[in-house]
Amino acid sequence: MKNKLLFTSLCTIVGLYGILILFLIIIFEICGLPLSYLLIFSVVFLLLQFLIAPFITDLTMKWFYHVDFNKEIPEYLKSFINEVCQNNKMKFPKIGFINDGAPNAFTYGRTKNDARMILTRGIFDLLTEEEVKSVVGHELGHAVHYDMFLMTAVQIVPLILYYIYDITFNSDSSDDDDSSLGIVGIIAYILYIISEYVILWFSRTREYYADEFSLRATKNPNSLANALVKIGFGLTTSKHDLEENENNENNEELEKKKKKKKHSLNSISALGIFDAKSSKSLVITSYDNGEINKEHIKKAARWELLNPWAKWYEFNSTHPLISKRIKAISKYSKEYNQEEYINFDETKTESYADDFMLEVMIKFLPYFILIIATILGIYLLDKEISYQLFVGVFLTILAISTILPFTRSHKNKDYKKATVSELLGEIKVSGVTAIPCIVKGTIIGRGNPGYIFSEDFTLQDETGIIFLDYSQPLAIINTLFALLKSKEYHNKEVEIKGWYKRAPIPYIEIYEITLDGKTKRCHTYGFTKFLILLMIMIGIFLIITAK
Repeated sequence: MKNKLLFTSLCTIVGLYGILILFLIIIFEICGLPLSYLLIFSVVFLLLQFLIAPFITDLTMKWFYHVDFNKEIPEYLKSFINEVCQNNKMKFPKIGFINDGAPNAFTYGRTKNDARMILTRGIFDLLTEEEVKSVVGHELGHAVHYDMFLMTAVQIVPLILYYIYDITFNSDSSDDDDSSLGIVGIIAYILYIISEYVILWFSRTREYYADEFSLRATKNPNSLANALVKIGFGLTTSKHDLEENENNENNEELEKKKKKKKHSLNSISALGIFDAKSSKSLVITSYDNGEINKEHIKKAARWELLNPWAKWYEFNSTHPLISKRIKAISKYSKEYNQEEYINFDETKTESYADDFMLEVMIKFLPYFILIIATILGIYLLDKEISYQLFVGVFLTILAISTILPFTRSHKNKDYKKATVSELLGEIKVSGVTAIPCIVKGTIIGRGNPGYIFSEDFTLQDETGIIFLDYSQPLAIINTLFALLKSKEYHNKEVEIKGWYKRAPIPYIEIYEITLDGKTKRCHTYGFTKFLILLMIMIGIFLIITAK
């Protein structure tokens, strides 16, 4: 594994920096600058990024996420981290806690001996001890593999390329230099896009290796798979299910389960943790006799496995799809004398390709109209045509082209009452096609755990937890709401009316939120309708009055 990981890392870094250096050499030759400037510029940029990035992130974590680096961690976790650190000759990482129930964990720093690991309260709320160790093992894998340093290093490439693109397109050079600088800018931007997607692939690849490190450190692949199910799909335990199961068990087994539950709660209490929250994850109550119901997992994975949008979102993501990671982990189960965790049924009862192509066309229709109109406008510049007439036609057509995608993603009728688990089972849903829904539950936290400027919510009903997108027309309104008003809804029973979407995270875009009989509306829907109507009216007016 190490040799393959090293080879992949070297090829990616050498390739990216080779392209960047070659491009910079060409630029410096065109501009007549000494190549020594290139070396100085690159070294200074790398050193500054390497030295100050962790400290800036530390301050960001403390100021905006209220991370506490002084919390004690449970003894079982401390022992596990010590063992992994000793085996891999690394220092004990600096542990920070975000006092939010969203199950999340991440690592940053410079090297494996300078790692900071952030754990949220939700990791301990929703996961068993073995699952917590699996998640922490994954993060330690990133540190051992020097992922923090390598990801920082590769991300410098697109930053420099974009900087070159920006300065070439905003330069005040003479006309003689404009064409050459324009070409340089275009090439820089193309290379910037390519490098971004190379880095996304690189990041997804390293996630698989971090998973493998974790399962080998814990010798428990199925525990890691369970943790991913809870965090990624959000499948977790239900008090109702456990009570039913306990009633059917003998007293000895019941006592064992109670002791286990008490021990788990004691570990959490040591950290001041007591209630469950979640962020951009979905939690479905799906335990049978203490084990996660595999049929519920398959149901949760169907969208990833069958909807073509899932692959597109993965292509643009730093992480692989949860279902693909679970499949990769399951291959190691037999090696550790465990049953294969799950075998996904990927049989398609119908094709979703037609729906996908239709949604792509609908999504990009306004952009297509905009491009066509721009080309037509350039062509008609020298023709005897009224500029006012052209603008009027352009605005009218553009406005009309936005109606279809808008109404498909914001259908304002036939709202159906649903639970979180019912919404999760929907396959024909995306960022383009939404399902109007009404969901009742409790607001249990912010959408972005711990972030003081997060205006979004997390809602829990009797079947699960889902992310709520709260959005007003102006960003400043969202910010003020996050700082001044959002906490009024925390731990309160609400009714949400809105649109269920998946892109790829399942979420509900709020239209109305009702608390204690009082309804607050998000005005983005109405504001967008007003803008479309206004554009059509202005367009028609310009057409009618054109000479």
